[in-house]
Amino acid sequence: MFDGMQRRVVSMWFPRLASDRGLQRRPVDGPFALTLRQANADRLYCLNPDAERQGLHRGMSFADARAFCPDLQSRPADPLGDERFLRVLRRWATRYCPWVGLEGNDGLVLDITGAAHLFGSEAMMLADMRQRLTRAGLNNRIGLGDTRGAAWALAHFGEGRAEIGQPYAALAGLPVAALRLEEKTVIALQRLGLRTIRDLEDAARAPLARRFGPDLMMRLDQALGRQPEQITPLTERPHYGVRMTLPDPIGLFDDVMAGTSRLLDQLCTKLKAQEAGARVLRLTLSRVDQEAHTVELRLAGPLRDAARILPLFERGVGEVDAGYGIDQMRLEATQVESQPMHQVSHMPSGRADQLDDLISRIGTRIGLENVQRFLPADSHIPERSFIIAAAAFSEPGGPWASPRPRPLRLFPPEPVTGTGPRPPRHFRWRRMSLSTARATGPERIAPEWWLPDENWHSGIRDYWHVETLQGRRLWLFYTPQHPGWFVQGEFA
Repeated sequence: MFDGMQRRVVSMWFPRLASDRGLQRRPVDGPFALTLRQANADRLYCLNPDAERQGLHRGMSFADARAFCPDLQSRPADPLGDERFLRVLRRWATRYCPWVGLEGNDGLVLDITGAAHLFGSEAMMLADMRQRLTRAGLNNRIGLGDTRGAAWALAHFGEGRAEIGQPYAALAGLPVAALRLEEKTVIALQRLGLRTIRDLEDAARAPLARRFGPDLMMRLDQALGRQPEQITPLTERPHYGVRMTLPDPIGLFDDVMAGTSRLLDQLCTKLKAQEAGARVLRLTLSRVDQEAHTVELRLAGPLRDAARILPLFERGVGEVDAGYGIDQMRLEATQVESQPMHQVSHMPSGRADQLDDLISRIGTRIGLENVQRFLPADSHIPERSFIIAAAAFSEPGGPWASPRPRPLRLFPPEPVTGTGPRPPRHFRWRRMSLSTARATGPERIAPEWWLPDENWHSGIRDYWHVETLQGRRLWLFYTPQHPGWFVQGEFA
């Protein structure tokens, strides 16, 4: 893209990114630090300059820091929030060039090749960067060089700019740590008397490569431009949202559904291009009186078929009060999942799709969590042999494996009269007098001793399938250790 043009790279380093971000929201005077829980102790995570002047440093225990500096003010750190903030800065940095990537968790790297002239010169571009970042309250250090390694070294150890084609002149006096080496490697080089990049460049390469491996020489060559190093810019996450501004307000149900249909076609085209499917859709209808109504649709599975989604909006749209008219519509997929392309057959087979549509349609009325299915569980205990899960967020289980037939209806054990290990000939259950016609069993089930369960404190159970003269088909069990008979289920 830039044939014949010298590559130029900028490294932005924010040494106090976390604390600067925290102080932007709630400024304080005096020593300040963010703390993070590490190894069962609160430790300093990021400090402001006042705290560093008191002799505090990162990794120091918070208790020791308070002993050294009683005036220290602190707040809990938020690494995830810092990561999101750094991505916001990355997006801001694209005003200088399109190739912007992350450099660790506190820096950015920019390939400004061919872009500096848009700001007058490289010096004017760097001045603009510093001015804007300082105005935003962010401590920053910026380096510029022909390579990513040179820019990083200058930002961290000698803020400045290396002239075109002269990285060695700018880096020679910097410490070897400027080559992005591991701490143990830096210490070993210092013990050998190799403290600067000039010392390392003048030393024999072969002995160093044998002792420290190829990474040491690779980092040196990358910084000096002998070996290329790519900059991988982060791509913007796809935004699954479309909007429509209407020249005249609308209020009829059919008109709103027609507008929703047009938005769905556009949104589904975006989803298809990214091989994604929507799980949650939000339709926002803005009225001319500045009021807005939202219709949220939750789907049983990822979907990008506009014809199948549109009817599911009918109920929600029908409940919207259009007032004096709707003049803006916005449709957004707030939750998406991967939905790769797959081979389709010429034979129609929509049973799974029809089930998902049915679950979605019922879920819009009673909630997707309330549409449930039974799934098999790995347990020989009858009441633990299944789990109940939301149908929209689970897949049908495999075949139900059972050594003996199980009743369709299970309920807590209900005592019945009877003595002895065999089913009673006559017994009463739920105010009914029943007589045994046929009994099959027993099936002995032992409790799972590794799981506490008060319902099984009576020990093992001997289960019987009892058919009564009155037509009832019951599941009875006998407890030998604590003699007694109970009914726990009924066959269909």
